[in-house]
Amino acid sequence: LHRSAHICHFLTLVLFDSQNLATDNVSVIEGETATISCRVKNNDDSVIQLLNPNRQTIYFRDVRPLKDSRFQLVNFTDNELWVSLSNVSLSDEGRYVCQLYTDPPQEAYADITVLVPPGSPVIESREDVVSEGNETELTCIAMGSKPAASIRWMKGEEELTGETTAEEMYDRMFTVTSRVRFSVTKEDDGVPVDCIIDHPAAKDLLAQRHLEVLYKPEVKIVVTYPEGLTREGDNLDLTCIAEGKPRPHQIKWLRVDEDVPLHTVVTGSELYIENLNKSYNGTYRCVASNAVGEAYDDYVLYVYDAPTTIPTPTTNPVSTQDPRAGEGTPPKIDHAVIGGVVAVVMFAILCALIVLGRYFARHKGTYFTHEAKGADDAADADTAIINAEGGHNNSDEKKEYYI
Repeated sequence: LHRSAHICHFLTLVLFDSQNLATDNVSVIEGETATISCRVKNNDDSVIQLLNPNRQTIYFRDVRPLKDSRFQLVNFTDNELWVSLSNVSLSDEGRYVCQLYTDPPQEAYADITVLVPPGSPVIESREDVVSEGNETELTCIAMGSKPAASIRWMKGEEELTGETTAEEMYDRMFTVTSRVRFSVTKEDDGVPVDCIIDHPAAKDLLAQRHLEVLYKPEVKIVVTYPEGLTREGDNLDLTCIAEGKPRPHQIKWLRVDEDVPLHTVVTGSELYIENLNKSYNGTYRCVASNAVGEAYDDYVLYVYDAPTTIPTPTTNPVSTQDPRAGEGTPPKIDHAVIGGVVAVVMFAILCALIVLGRYFARHKGTYFTHEAKGADDAADADTAIINAEGGHNNSDEKKEYYI
């Protein structure tokens, strides 16, 4: 008898091994449909049934004793039972039982897990506007999720590290809060900060906020005129370009360690000086300010001598110009000087003509020629001379004027 009992136990184990019962765990998002399967290998016509967590029979073979119409038969054969559960809620979560009527009965367990996505995340800021160099704090909240969500932070292309806490509410629902702190610069103005939610029941869930950063002005002085060297007699025109947030409310010009020349004209962001001379040399500064602070830029003025000759161009001229006045530009030809020289020369020529005219006018006169009237009728030269010598007293007076 003892040996017979061992043989029966061995046969039972072989039977169980030959009729393997299998099922799978299921994760489903709240409101969607879950499918439960019971699968038997080498079934010997044993009955398959599905039980709910309260061990109530949902399906006995292809018959549904339970009145919950959300359960529907998907497929039934001697080896399989497939059942769907629609509009899943948190109350449906638990362990479902696949049961095979053998002796003793076999059971396999399918755990249904209901996932609840978080609501739309919200970013809160400690301040709406922050000045450069200061620290700001942002808070992101993801409410009502199951399981708890995870939160990541991105500032532009840079990932930030936040401090995250999860609080369990009810029915294993969680509210997750994450805080991030960082210092800002003027380059952060307008940069987006993203709060990204990672959850198995949600995709592409994020909240975004653009930073608004105030910063002091950036100042730059531009030489409007002249384009080359600043020389004596030239005019100087400077423009101050200032940008900041908020916009600069004040722009002023000054001369470092000295007073600005008396006839300097300042119009808003422009400074104008005419008829430069070497006494104007110095450092001119443009200062711009707003609610955050002030900044400045300097221009060093050096006035060169006015050119007296026309420079002869060379193949490779070497520039000795002031770097602020435009490096490598050819020297200018002073046409005013050339015109003055030409005027002086013309005036000298005119004066010489007047003096010569007056001189010759004073020395005009008369003189007499004693040509013999009878010389023309003489037969030879000797006779002509004799006739001429004797005829001086009787000759006519002739007058010639030399001018």
